[in-house]
Amino acid sequence: MEIRELRAFTAVAEDGSFSAAARRLHVSQSALSQTIRSLERQLGVRLLERHSAGVTVTDPGEVLLREGRALLAQHDRILAAVTGQAVAGPATLRVGVPLELPGGVLPRALTDLAAAFPQTRAEISHASSAAQLAALEAGDLDLALARECPPGPGYDALLVAEEPLGVLLSAGLAAERAGRGGVWLHQLADLEWAGFSPAESPAWHDQVAGTLRSHGIDVRDRAGQGGQGLIAEVKLAAVGTGQAFALAPPGWAGTIPDAVTWCPLVGNPLIRRTWAVWPDDSRRRDLAVFVAALDITAASPGGFHPPAP
Repeated sequence: MEIRELRAFTAVAEDGSFSAAARRLHVSQSALSQTIRSLERQLGVRLLERHSAGVTVTDPGEVLLREGRALLAQHDRILAAVTGQAVAGPATLRVGVPLELPGGVLPRALTDLAAAFPQTRAEISHASSAAQLAALEAGDLDLALARECPPGPGYDALLVAEEPLGVLLSAGLAAERAGRGGVWLHQLADLEWAGFSPAESPAWHDQVAGTLRSHGIDVRDRAGQGGQGLIAEVKLAAVGTGQAFALAPPGWAGTIPDAVTWCPLVGNPLIRRTWAVWPDDSRRRDLAVFVAALDITAASPGGFHPPAP
C-alpha cells in the first residue's frame, strides 16, 4: 500500500463521494476509482460501499481510516523534520510546458502529486524553452519542461520524452514523394521549412537547422515568426500551398485539414527531446514526487522514445 493510495482513500472516505474527493485531489473521478479498487484488491476487503447518494465506509474501512490518518500525519511530520520544510500548508508548484508537449507526459505526475500532496496546486503555463529557462533562473518557475538541457551548474535535469519527428506536407506532395517507409529528408530540398524562431529554443533550433542543411535544405532566419501563432499561421497555411513543409511528431495534436498529410521521415533523422529542469538546490518534496512520476512515465514501456531503426 502506497501513501498516495492511502491519501486517496482518506479523501473519498472523508468527503463521502468520489466526485468531491476527485475535485479535492485534482484528479479524474475514474482514476480515483481505479486507485480505490486497486487498494481493495491488495487488502482483500471492501473498504467502501457505493450507492447513488455517494459512499459509506465499511467496518474494515473505518479501521483503515483511523489508522491511516495517524500514519499520514506521521509521514508528513517525518518529511518536515528531514527536509526542514513544512508540507501541510497550501503550496503552488509552477510548471512550464512547451508547445506540442506529448499528451502522456503529465497525467501520472499530476495524479501522483495530487495524491501525495493534495495541498499543492499545480500551476501549468505554456512558454517557449528560452522563456521557461529564464523564468526558472528568475525564480518564477519551479520546473521547466524544455527542448534543451541548460549547460553548467545550478540545475538538475531529466530526459522525459523523445519523439521522432515526421513532416507535414500538402496531400499532393505526400502522394508524389512518400514511399512505403515515408519521405527522405533530402527530397524536401526544394521546399521551404515552416519552422520556429531561434529565440524560442536556440540549441534545439541549431540542431534542427544543422540537420536540414546537411540534407540540402535552405534554412532562413525566422526571428519574427515564433510564438503561439506557429501552428495555425505558419505550419498549416504554408504547408497547404505546396511550397513548404513543417516538422511534427506522430499523432500531432493539431487539427490537420484534408489538404495536409503527415508522413514519417525515413531513418528518423530528427529526434525532439523534452527535458525536465529544476534548481539543484530545491528541497521541495512535492517537486520530488512530480519528478519521480515523470521518470517512471519516461521509463515505462509506453514512454516516449524513438522506435528502433
